[in-house]
Amino acid sequence: MKTIIEPFRIKSVEPLRHTTREQRDALIKNAGYNLFKLQAKDVLIDLLTDSGTSAMSTGQWAAMMRGDESYAGSASFFRMKQVVQDLMGFRHVIPTHQGRAAERILFSVMCRPGQVVPNNTHFDTTRANIEFAGARAVDLPIPAAADTQAQLPFKGDMDVAALERLIAQEGAQRIPLVMMTVTNNSGGGQPVSMRNLEAVREVASRHGIPFYLDACRFAENAWLIGEREPEYRGWPPREIARKMFALADGCTFSAKKDAFANIGGMLCTNDDRLAAQETNLLILTEGFPTYGGLAGRDLEAIAVGLEEVLDPDYLRYRIVSTAYLGRHIAQGGVPIVEPPGGHAVYIDAARMLPHIARSRFPGQALAVELYRHAGIRSVEIGSVMFGAAARHELLRLAIPRRVYTQSHIDYVVEAILEVNAARDRIRGMRIVEEPPFLRHFSASFDWID
Repeated sequence: MKTIIEPFRIKSVEPLRHTTREQRDALIKNAGYNLFKLQAKDVLIDLLTDSGTSAMSTGQWAAMMRGDESYAGSASFFRMKQVVQDLMGFRHVIPTHQGRAAERILFSVMCRPGQVVPNNTHFDTTRANIEFAGARAVDLPIPAAADTQAQLPFKGDMDVAALERLIAQEGAQRIPLVMMTVTNNSGGGQPVSMRNLEAVREVASRHGIPFYLDACRFAENAWLIGEREPEYRGWPPREIARKMFALADGCTFSAKKDAFANIGGMLCTNDDRLAAQETNLLILTEGFPTYGGLAGRDLEAIAVGLEEVLDPDYLRYRIVSTAYLGRHIAQGGVPIVEPPGGHAVYIDAARMLPHIARSRFPGQALAVELYRHAGIRSVEIGSVMFGAAARHELLRLAIPRRVYTQSHIDYVVEAILEVNAARDRIRGMRIVEEPPFLRHFSASFDWID
């Protein structure tokens, strides 16, 4: 059979609320034209993020009932730790309430003012936490990633030659760690090859620099390695993931992505000294080391989710369903970041709306128009989110795991094609007010006449 079906059936449902165009016009205006400020009840299809928005399985819900809510020594923590260590292999597993908390602890401990942290491409909270620690976040994507239309299997790779040049220029002592984001979220959800991970690891090791993974979507990256890297064809995704983690000295992880959990994260390391410092900071800001700001039931859900996410049937469906959305809008003339990755489809808003200058935020304008037209919430990945560091002006359509059916995605396809047909009428936007950090979460906008 050629048809790939959802490897699950629906056991409970949640109603969706339809709104009119007039209602949505008023709602988005009252929200300062910022989709983060909308109430979820006013959104029909929510593609703002795939973080914490997954549908949990019967196995996860059942496991939550045995959650041990002890303040210290929770049995749920030790069950989760065993699953994490069996998969990732790190000596120390430090739970946090989500991925950005792991980032804050890691960079607070490892970074000093004036230091430099290279990455294939930092995501928003990663960059913000590095800069908050006084260090500088440097993106080193491969040159081919600059072309959103280039058809390459691993456009998420790091430019290894550029990494060598950065180390020579800055000195290894000013680089506290090298980080790789898998998959490369800011770069269009593109995967990173095992060959590139090995090359970056070799450079980091040669210069005595720790190598870390931002491993939020490790399972999707592992599946795409198995699909696109000939040496790993036929490998089980679990074994590919284990090899990825074996190359690293530690990782940050948001369990809200590839663990199907609604909350949670972790910081892992093999360094005993760093683990002690990180645990002390955890106690100060997150909680005791055996719960880290999470309920025992959350730890149980993460443990089960980490097992479920590596199921080949699920990963095959996940990648195919994302590609389904990407291919259908691309065939209708909408420019996307090619090829579609794992967790999202990214529209090249600058290419779709060439009449809107980058300074007028084409990605934000497109996000607002898609909501006004069809009640679909998405997110800008461009100059609003990253300011001068933005390499592209993108609109991300992040697909929650195990939530929407094909008919929902067909509705999204139809809506995007209709917006594309009337794209010449979309105007640019300006920022009315903004906070000093992570402005995309709470800034207010208005149209430019």
